[in-house]
Amino acid sequence: MADSTKEIVNGIVQGFRDSILGIIKIFRYDTTSEKCDPKKSEPQTTLARRRAEKQKLKGNPDSIKGNKKEPTVKQRLFQCSLWNGGVFLMSIVLFNWALLPCLLWFTQLLFAGSENLNVTWLWISSLLSWIFGALWILPLFVISKIVNCMWFQDIADAAYVKSRGRPTPINLSVLVADLLFSLLLQAFFLIQSTLATFLPIPGVGYMVGFIHMSLLYSLYAFEYKWFNMGWEVHKRLAYIESFWPYFLGFGIPLAFLTSMSASVVISGCIFSILFPLFILSANDAEEKSQICHSPLRLFAPVVMITNILFRQSVKSKNVPPSQQPMSPKKQTRITEPPIHR
Repeated sequence: MADSTKEIVNGIVQGFRDSILGIIKIFRYDTTSEKCDPKKSEPQTTLARRRAEKQKLKGNPDSIKGNKKEPTVKQRLFQCSLWNGGVFLMSIVLFNWALLPCLLWFTQLLFAGSENLNVTWLWISSLLSWIFGALWILPLFVISKIVNCMWFQDIADAAYVKSRGRPTPINLSVLVADLLFSLLLQAFFLIQSTLATFLPIPGVGYMVGFIHMSLLYSLYAFEYKWFNMGWEVHKRLAYIESFWPYFLGFGIPLAFLTSMSASVVISGCIFSILFPLFILSANDAEEKSQICHSPLRLFAPVVMITNILFRQSVKSKNVPPSQQPMSPKKQTRITEPPIHR
């Protein structure tokens, strides 16, 4: 029992350490490419490679010579911070802590001594908040989700190519099925995390929900690397469950920082600003070789539900059994550590 507890504590500490220290390695990105011959160096990001390929097909000599500089990993990180922090988050801060207080002061001057001051300000603040949310926050939130998805993938692929080489080729049909299965499973796991917070035991519900979010954030960060390595969904989930102390520790910083605000929008901004750094930390983290003797099967319920839904869709489309999703049992258990590709 003592050895198991020590193993869990050491795993959490190691994961926490890797998530923080891995961020420091950002300074080594893009340094090697600056010293390389631009004719031989590859574009830094996935989007850049796609643009270069299109330009080559069009016969553009500038792209072939490498005269046109493409965004590097550091520049993508700066863009994420500027967009999510400088534009999105700052606009919310200015509206709530600058514009509304100024309007309140101006309203108090106009209606000084009036009995209708509180009612008037309630109507004004509610109307302005609704307009601000509908015409600015909601459209910007949707745009940010789309832009961030592209930038996150761009950063992850560039970091992977930089440190590990070319990603493992994946069939398009497998790519689509993997993406849909992962999105559905993560949505169910997020619902499971929310339900866990309603446990009637004081403090336990919050702790269980926090563990869920830490593991989910770790899955988010590591999934980019594992997908490029060619790992399937069941292998990624089995790895998380078998080495859960490490991934719990890895996800604790991001889970703690995003939980500091009760606003979903502000938490989303904090996540979008910091998440690219944890992608780099996950990319540089080494795969573990010693399985935890006390695996945590938190993903088993959502895997079962996702499999049921996928099987129903597979049956409706008459897909051969060989292409059907793995069974829940296979998706949550492994007998040996996954092999690094």
